[in-house]
Amino acid sequence: MREDIMTTLLMRMRGLSAAEEFFSLLRVPYEPQVLNVARLHILRRMAEYLADSALESMTDDAAEEACRAALTHAYADFVASPPIEQRTFKVLKQAVAPRSQGFVPLSALVAESET
Repeated sequence: MREDIMTTLLMRMRGLSAAEEFFSLLRVPYEPQVLNVARLHILRRMAEYLADSALESMTDDAAEEACRAALTHAYADFVASPPIEQRTFKVLKQAVAPRSQGFVPLSALVAESET
């Protein structure tokens, strides 16, 4: 791989720190309330979608389109369901929902005590 193939888009993306900056650079619309809850999850999922892409060898336009598609797809995942259901991070993947306690309605207790 040649050094000069590295796209300016990827260089700019490496300098970004806020999720909003990624959405702005890639021109992907978003709802602030979704981003406020799932910003790290969305960026992590985007990285997962791009893991097998050879972005460094793409033209700037092709890399931008690939990144935009990955970010759009990742964002849509978290619009559809919350981060706990998507289980992006290891701690969430290993989390197990607590077993629910058996529910006994009050009416069942009252009915039994009267008999």
